[in-house]
Order: sequence, then C-alpha cells, then structure tokens
Amino acid sequence: MALVKTLVITGYGTNCENECAYAAKKAGADEVSIAHFSELITGKFKLEDFNFLVFPGGFLDGDDLGSALAAAQRWRHARLDNGASLLDELNKFVSKGGIALGICNGFQLLTKLGLLPALPENDKKTPSYFTPQFSLGHNNSGRYEDRWCYLKVNAKSPCVFTKNLDFLYLPIRHGEGKLVADTPELFNALKENNQVVLQYANPENKMPTEEYPLNPNGSPEGIAGICDPTGRIFGLMPHPEAFNDKTNHPAWTRGESSELGTALFVGGVNYLKSI
Repeated sequence: MALVKTLVITGYGTNCENECAYAAKKAGADEVSIAHFSELITGKFKLEDFNFLVFPGGFLDGDDLGSALAAAQRWRHARLDNGASLLDELNKFVSKGGIALGICNGFQLLTKLGLLPALPENDKKTPSYFTPQFSLGHNNSGRYEDRWCYLKVNAKSPCVFTKNLDFLYLPIRHGEGKLVADTPELFNALKENNQVVLQYANPENKMPTEEYPLNPNGSPEGIAGICDPTGRIFGLMPHPEAFNDKTNHPAWTRGESSELGTALFVGGVNYLKSI
C-alpha cells in the first residue's frame, strides 16, 4: 500500500491552502505539506517526493490578464535553483502516476497550463498535456457568484476522485467559471471521452442544467468539473475543501445534510493506496 504524500501549493494570491491541507488530512493522507511556489524553486520541496498535488483556490496574481494566466506562464518558464525546468518536473510527476486536484483558481490554472483536459490530438490515444485547449471565462451574470450548487457526478467518468459518488452539494465562489473552447468539436470530444466529471444540476430531477442560478456561470451543459483522459488530474470550480464538516452545510441547523466535499479527497487518497 502506497503512502499518500500530499503537497498543497500556495503563493501569489492563493487563499485556500489551509482548508485544502485540512481536507487532505481528514481524508487519510499520510503526509500533508503546504509549499509556497518559491519553495519549489529553491528545492525545499520537490515534486518527486509527493504523489498528490493540490492547486487551491484564490486569486493568483489578482487574476490580472485573466484568471491564473500569469501563474501558468510562471509554471511554464520557471527554473529551479539547480537549473532544471519546473515544467519538466511537473511532467515527470504526471508521467510517474501522480494525481492532481485543481480547485476554482487551481482549476483555472490547470486549464491555462494545459494539464486539463489534455484531449488526445491527431488520433493519438495518449493525453496531450501542456497544450491549452479550454479556458474559464466570465460568468454570464457579469458578476462574482457566491452560492451553494447541486452537482451531478458522471458515473462513466474515469476520474479517480469521484468513484462511488452520485450527487453533491458544494459552495462556489468565482467570477470566471464558464468553461469555454474555440470549437464545438472540443466540447464533443470532452463528452465522448467521458471527461466531463461534474455538472451543475437541478435538485428535483438531478439532471444537468444551464438555468441560472442553479448553473451559476452559464457553463455549457452545466459543466462544473473535468478530468484528463487518465482520470488522475481533476479540476472543478466548486470548493470541496470548504465543506469539510456537517456544520458547513448552510441548513445543518435544520437537520439537512449531504455528502461532505472531503469525499473527493478521500477518492484520491483511496486510489493512491490501492495501487
């Protein structure tokens, strides 16, 4: 059984690192560390020492130029103090079977960086990492949305984080959460590959919806979270780490409850312990 060593990355506007670290610990991770981006550069923390990466929410670089765009360039061009490419180190992490969870701003970063959705290109079956194919655009409402949303889980998805889950209720808080792509073909490929993991849903019929405010940003077909072809890299706009106890539920005093958001972290931990 593999030890689950989790690294939560912070810095430059990230603000949910402590909640993510707590959620990982509660989910059963054996080791959990929080590292500032600069500590990756100096070598204090090395990606090769971990098998679970968490990219938390926040406002990387103030969302200047677009959410997480500046941060994606930092990852692409950063050099470690020993001269190695940080992007190469991240590629090695993915290639050796590590898992990654990007939440809200972290999801925006993974799409801008090209780790999601990594749709295979030119009829190849291998994921096309580091080639941006999608992005997250401004909410249709034209404003920042802060509310709880119902989410339908795609049971056919290969996502390792959502195994045995069906329906979730999680908080969202973002201004740029609508999944966008240059062509309809990209959306079709995403659906055909079952890389759509979560969709905003109507609680009455548990079906995906584009109706506001059930769908808070206007994302096509209610897409709220996607994964790479392997299911090991997962990004979502809702904040699972913010629902880590029953008392976080907005109606818990009235006896209402639902699956904790930490269940997604449990899924990742269980996957690593099973390989």
